[in-house]
Parts: sequence; C-alpha cells; structure tokens
Amino acid sequence: MPLPFLTADRAFEAADDVALPFEDRERWRRPYRPGPWRVGVAALALLLASYVLFAAVIIALTGSASEAGAVFGCSLLVIAAALRLLRMGVWVSDRGLRHVRFLLTRTLPWERVVAVRTVQQPVRWLGLPRTVQGQALTVGRRDRPEEATQLLTTHGADFLARAEAFDRAADAVEAWAAENRRG
Repeated sequence: MPLPFLTADRAFEAADDVALPFEDRERWRRPYRPGPWRVGVAALALLLASYVLFAAVIIALTGSASEAGAVFGCSLLVIAAALRLLRMGVWVSDRGLRHVRFLLTRTLPWERVVAVRTVQQPVRWLGLPRTVQGQALTVGRRDRPEEATQLLTTHGADFLARAEAFDRAADAVEAWAAENRRG
C-alpha cells in the first residue's frame, strides 16, 4: 500500500520525464514532507492528550461523570489541535493552491495565480514575531496585484535548518503553478 505522504521525496527514474509524477492529480497533496519541528510539537501534544485521557478515566472511576466529561473534552481539543497542526502547509492539485493555517484555510484557483516565486526577504522564525533574513515562497494574485502572500519560508516549522528541503518544496510548488496556470 503506497503511503501518500512519502511521495514528495521518492526517487525518480531516468525514464520519468514528467515533473509531477502523480497518478491522481485531482487529489489535494502536500508536495513536501512535514518538518521535524511540526511533527515533534504534534507528537508532544498527542502525548499530553494521552495523559489527559488517562486522567479522564481516573476521574470517571473515582469522581463525577461531568468532571470526567470536561477533562475528556479537553483531551479531544488537544488531539484536534495536534492533527490540525500536522495538516498545516501548502497543498496543491489541478484545482488550485491551498494554504492551510491553524485556524484558516484559503484556496486559490490556478486562474487567479499570477506568479509563484522564491524571494529573499525577512521572514518569521517558527511563526513567532521575531524576523530573520531568509527565503520565502510567495504567490502573486490577479485580484491583489500589489501584495504577495508568503506560502513557505526557510525558517518555518517545516524547513528550519533544512535548506535543501525548502528548495525542493519551492520547486515542486512552482512546477505545479507553471503547469496548471491558465490564462
């Protein structure tokens, strides 16, 4: 059974002349693997959720059901937050470009994409207010020509200290944009 999250880094054969070797191009996919910072924080959150679930069981056995339900609800919130953290990033398909953030998801059809390019500029370090000099993958839109939206950065949770992975991901998103942009 193929694992879809491993397809971004699979080895290409010399006979592969297609830049984007995916069978189902209608399916939304992230063209890179989640980074170790993102996976590590999500794993710690899931570990915390397991302790909270265990506490809910203990409270249910010794205390009231309403208190156990409240603690169980808290653990479900932590699990949902960890799973959403793992879903964050840039996703592509034939329909467009999807930028998934923690609380917000925006989908941009390829028809509204003017350019996707890598630029050198100040970027946020791990999403915090502190900025450092780095690279960002930006998208220019038809409906907002004066503003370029940052999709990926070299100092984000997926690419911190992984410059080659950022370059591969940026190239993959740029290839999707070049192939799918119409008009």
